[in-house]
Parts: sequence; structure tokens; C-alpha cells
Amino acid sequence: MKIELENNKVFFENKGLKKEIHPFWLRERVDGDSFVDKTTQQRLFDPTKLKENIQINSSNLSNKYLEITFNDGVHTKLAIENILKEFSNNNVKRIKKIKWDSSLKNLNYFVYKDNFFDDKEMYNALINFYQYGFIIFKKVPTKNNFIINFANSIGSIRRTNFGEFFNVKSKPNPNDLAYTSLPLAPHTDNPYRNPVPCIQMLHCIENEVSGGLSTLVDGFTVTEKLKKEFYDYYKILTEIKVRFQFIDQTIVLEDWSEMIKLNNHGEFKQVRFSPRLDFVPLLDKQKLELYYSARKKISEFYNSNDYRIEFKLEPGDLLMIDNYRLLHGRTAYDVNEGNRFLQGCYIDYDSTEGKLKHLKRKFNL
Repeated sequence: MKIELENNKVFFENKGLKKEIHPFWLRERVDGDSFVDKTTQQRLFDPTKLKENIQINSSNLSNKYLEITFNDGVHTKLAIENILKEFSNNNVKRIKKIKWDSSLKNLNYFVYKDNFFDDKEMYNALINFYQYGFIIFKKVPTKNNFIINFANSIGSIRRTNFGEFFNVKSKPNPNDLAYTSLPLAPHTDNPYRNPVPCIQMLHCIENEVSGGLSTLVDGFTVTEKLKKEFYDYYKILTEIKVRFQFIDQTIVLEDWSEMIKLNNHGEFKQVRFSPRLDFVPLLDKQKLELYYSARKKISEFYNSNDYRIEFKLEPGDLLMIDNYRLLHGRTAYDVNEGNRFLQGCYIDYDSTEGKLKHLKRKFNL
């Protein structure tokens, strides 16, 4: 990528493609002290108040800077590096997903330590999170609901009707099967919310039982397999919106969505899967036949030993899961063996994205 000048016009060239950069785009990025507040990085001017016919009167290009004088009299010196950054795909959403299945051996462990949240190791952990959809932080303090401090040190907790955080343990009269000792098949959390919480944290406080193993499945891997081998199933699961519903004594939550949600480019974005909570609308019989077959097939993949990994969380382990990509669950356990106590909470993508960008800037990565 490079910047070129030609007759007081600025061009961006990348892989043989050459496009002119609009003069107004450059005028908006004037960053002198009288134009941008250095503390907040916010503009001190309103670009909507500028004249529309902004043009470049004179320009000069060096190895590091582009100097421009505009026809409204403003002169600026822009760093080439900063301009090129805006045209690059080097952002969080472009971190390449790594597909995995039951053969995965590296469980992405990172050891908590003092000043961890502003350490380069946290940057590495978050990159790993976006690649695999999960990470496990070890030796995280277990006293005084430390999960709140941990989550808020990355971003901000997303509060739900379950509270700022929730205790996952077997209890009488639960409003969710998570609060029992029953096995939980692979599922995504809160599919009935709009929007669905992006990231879940589960912090192990006590685990004295032999069962209760945590399970994870990569929904991205399964989706790609379904798309390749059962395209009709993949297609209908990306098209039919189903109703997800949660009901207890104090609230009714509902949302409609495809089980496989694609982005504007037709690429994988999200899976929502919780067969205890989904209700397909009344469609014609032929379409429902295909839908039920598709849901059965993807459920078989999710529950297959070929895609699921199992592991035991030890006290101090904090599991962070991409709830848009991964399905999680657990095996059954016997409450008579001892305590199994996890604490959970949710944060959104802007938390991890903002933290990652900050650390990238801090360490000039």
C-alpha cells in the first residue's frame, strides 16, 4: 500500500488498484492542535459545517508525511502511516478464525498475575480468544466475587435478569437447568435476548466432584462442515427465523433469529442453539420437513465426540467463551460428592475489541 500525488490529487494504491482519496476525507482528518483535542482525540470543529467544494490547492509528499493546503486556507501535515492504517484490514474483525474439533490439545491457558490487564500477555490472550473462540485464565483470585473486577478490567459487565453476575450451583426450584446437577448439552446462552450477550465468563470457585466436566464445541467448524456436506440444511438454517423464549415468574424474554446468522457479506457471524428454548413458526409441511432434518443434523454434529472437547475446571480457572461462535455445556455430576460452584457474567465485543486496540497501541504492535 502506498500514497501517490498527481496534479494536486491524492491517490491510494494497493495491489495494482489505484483510487483517488476524496479531498473532504483528508480535510476531516486535519489534526493540528486547533482542530483536534489531544486528550480526547475528538474534533474541535464540526465537519458538517465545512464548505462542500473542498479542494486541494497545493500538496507535497515525503517518506513519512503528506502536506496539504486546502482551498479554505487550512494547511495540514498528515502522517502517511495513519492514513494507511485506515485502509488496512488489520483490525479485530479480520483476525482469522482457526477451526478446531475434538483433536484440539492446546486449551489456551494464560496465567493471571498482577498488572495482567495492561500486560502484553493480555494482548496475546485476546488474540488467541478471537482465533479459537475461548481462552482459560488460570490462578484468578476466587474471593469477593473477583469475576466482577476481572470483567470490568477488560470492559463492562452486561447486566441481565440473572444479575450483574450469577452463581452456577445446584439449588432447589431453579429457574434454569444450569442451576441443577443435570447434564447440559451443547448450547449458546441467552438466545432469546436482543442482542444476545457476546461473551460469557465462567469462573471456577469450587469443584470437588468427579463429574461436571466443561464441554465446548466450535460452532464455526460445524457450520462450515454443514455448508460443505449438507448445503440444503445449511441454507434453510440461515433463512428461517425461529422464536427463542425464556419464561420465569418475573420476566418473559423473546427474540426471533436464524440458527445460523450470516453477516452482510454472507459469512459466518453467529450461531444460536438451545433446543429447550426454540420454537419454529408454522410453515408449509415440506419446508418444515427440511428444517427439522437440518436441525437434527446440526444437533448431531454439536453432540458428536468428533467436535466436543471436555475438561475439568479447577478452582481459580476462568473460562472466557465467544457466545456467538462456541457452544458450551457440562456433564452430569453427583452433588453428594461435594461442591461444584462457578460464577458467571457477560460482556460484549466492544469490551474485548477496545481492550485489544488499546494494548496494540500501547505496545506498538
